Amino acid sequence: MIEKSIYLEGIDPLQLYGANNVLLDKVKSYFPKLKIIARGQEMISIGDEKEIMGFEEKVDLLISFFHRYNKITLSDIEELFSNNEKSWMHPDAPQPDVLIYGNHGKLIKAKTINQQKLVEEYAGNDLLFALGPAGTGKTYTAIALAVRALRNKEIRRIILTRPAVEAGENLGFLPGDLKEKLDPYLQPLYDALRDMIPAKKLADFLEDGTIEIAPLAFMRGRTLDNAFVILDEGQNTTINQMKMFLTRMGKNAKFIVTGDITQIDLPRKQSSGLIKALSILGTIHGISVVEFDIRDVVRHKLVKKIIEAYENENHL
Repeated sequence: MIEKSIYLEGIDPLQLYGANNVLLDKVKSYFPKLKIIARGQEMISIGDEKEIMGFEEKVDLLISFFHRYNKITLSDIEELFSNNEKSWMHPDAPQPDVLIYGNHGKLIKAKTINQQKLVEEYAGNDLLFALGPAGTGKTYTAIALAVRALRNKEIRRIILTRPAVEAGENLGFLPGDLKEKLDPYLQPLYDALRDMIPAKKLADFLEDGTIEIAPLAFMRGRTLDNAFVILDEGQNTTINQMKMFLTRMGKNAKFIVTGDITQIDLPRKQSSGLIKALSILGTIHGISVVEFDIRDVVRHKLVKKIIEAYENENHL
């Protein structure tokens, strides 16, 4: 008789054990000859070595399944632990059209023509510009691509940034340190990540730097290797800021710039770095421009009508 431990790194034990340990009890039922003890993120198994090896194999499969789908149910355990396991339930099985599985198994996929185009262009280009009005899913789709790349170990880190234009000169009067002043402005990026990555795993990623969310000024002087970098609200960069950002690209890097050139918040005398970049970079091989439009709006149905009304007003 031997004793071995499995450590559940990056997983909230409650999500694997279930409320009142209902999922853990289901796992235990498949190994009646073992004594299985769960202590927080440590699972201890005591018994015959061969039985323990079988238990560890199934738990590894369960953990892989959770990391892919961000959920575990009783029926999932039954499928994964049975000898007649369905191929589509296996964590390595291909899932067409699905970018990633978000929290609680939420399917995150390209929902519109131009979201799908962004996914397709990503495969063949290292720098992409995603342009269009609010609510079209530009940033959300870009972040989903970044999370997928991280899960597939295509890159080592994700960096999300925004030019802090609205905060600008007025940061001083806000309470707190610099991070506390800027976090509300970066909130849309946090919101998207919380949709896709379990809270504990996201906290770990933010703490160890695997995911970094920072204002654009923090990119200066850096070389971003093995990274997926997204510049959001790119229309609010100056020409020099955009040049600075684009020249941060290092080895094995993917860059996506999102923006809406109809919503520029720069002072009147400042030219948009996004517009300048589009005018001089659009024909370079390895750079792609994807233009979103009103057909891609995926928010409340009124958002589409609001955008149409403003467009009609501008044409008068």
